[in-house]
Amino acid sequence: MQNDRFTRIRWLFGDDGFEKLQHSNVLVCGAGGVGGICVDALARSGVGHITLIDKDTFDVTNQNRQIYSENTGSVKVDEFAKVYPCITPIQTLITPEFIASFDFGKFDVVIDAIDDITAKIALANAVDPSKFIASMGGAKRVDPTKIKVASVWKTSVDPLARKYRYELKKSGFSGKFDVVFSTEEPRCKPLGSFMGVTACFGLNLASLAVKKIVG
Repeated sequence: MQNDRFTRIRWLFGDDGFEKLQHSNVLVCGAGGVGGICVDALARSGVGHITLIDKDTFDVTNQNRQIYSENTGSVKVDEFAKVYPCITPIQTLITPEFIASFDFGKFDVVIDAIDDITAKIALANAVDPSKFIASMGGAKRVDPTKIKVASVWKTSVDPLARKYRYELKKSGFSGKFDVVFSTEEPRCKPLGSFMGVTACFGLNLASLAVKKIVG
């Protein structure tokens, strides 16, 4: 029996499932507390090709929740690419203009882990809904047991998800895709965050992506 970094993944999904992961192409938008953990889980699970887009560099305030943030001042996407050769880093701000010019057709799964609502709406409208999953608000919360996965139209409690639904309808979007959200009431006004929640958001996104790929 072959023993390597993916041995336990082969045991879980079988050779066919692992081959699907190895040949898959995933795009993750956002390398923060949610997106970074999602990317790490995907890479550790054998996803063969991951494109990671984020504009930012690591700041000291990221260190409560973001992996590789000890490298203060470094480009986030580049730090992930140093660890995982399967990652193609793109350092850019994700705007509606960037989204309009980007080719999403080559990806098996597209994951939205960004915060900007305008960009999130543009992204949802640019991607095939069957290949799309998105994160809602992971900040301001402390209870990971309140995290849920549901259709974008079936979320509750989360103010970001409420605004997201409203803006989706306003944009004319009529499709359906899954999102990760929390039913815990926000505990503060500023973007306070706890890795016990943001990481679980990212891991849920990774799980949804792997299930889409393996079938």
